[in-house]
Amino acid sequence: MAAVLGLAVQLARRDLRNRYLGSFSGGAWALVQPLVQLAVYSFVFGYIFRQRLPGADAPGYVPFLVVVLWPWTAFAEAISRATTAIQDNASLIGKVALPRTALVLAPVLASFAVHGIGFFGLLVVLLFAGAGIAPLGLPAMLPAFALLFLFALGLALLLSALQVFVRDIAPALPQLLMLWMFLSPVFYGRYVMPEAVRPWFDLNPMTGFAEYLRFVLLGTPAPGWPALACSLAGVALALFAGAFAFRRLQRHFEDFL
Repeated sequence: MAAVLGLAVQLARRDLRNRYLGSFSGGAWALVQPLVQLAVYSFVFGYIFRQRLPGADAPGYVPFLVVVLWPWTAFAEAISRATTAIQDNASLIGKVALPRTALVLAPVLASFAVHGIGFFGLLVVLLFAGAGIAPLGLPAMLPAFALLFLFALGLALLLSALQVFVRDIAPALPQLLMLWMFLSPVFYGRYVMPEAVRPWFDLNPMTGFAEYLRFVLLGTPAPGWPALACSLAGVALALFAGAFAFRRLQRHFEDFL
């Protein structure tokens, strides 16, 4: 396990270097880009569409969006980049003795590192801007971010193994992730939906993450136990299914690459 993690960290560092190679700001772009996006969201949703949340004590819409959108972005990018990890490293498979799970773990690590740094930077900016971020929520949100990382890793292991045999997964994945995002309370809260529909959100594993992050960071209502249980079950199921499928299918990778 230590060898897998060590190799994955090295591959992730190489990925990050290549990602920012040639840019004037280098790794600082991981902080600059989220700040630029925050300014854009503040202008669009605060001044053009004038989005407001109901309730006198409700947080502003931009913090409401930011505290969930960036973790979702890390999650979605990690899955998208890791799904083709085995296919993209086909020249190494069978020629170099290395743990193949490290090839999948590396892009997940890189995506969460980049967006994690940007997310923390945004939270600090919102905190000092008086946007309603709770200081104690910063450490409290770390378990959710870690579980979201494990959720992405489990799905990445599953999808990267299947992608070797079914090449339609990667092209379809962006549309599926976009659909999942809009079916999750990322841009909205479940309270905007009809009363009869709201309980169904508990079956979406992303609901527990979104509502927990808003609860600890913004003081919105706490997520219910059904939503939290579904999120934890989703993480456990993704890790089990991903590890099982990857272990069973990796022996056939060389025949299909």
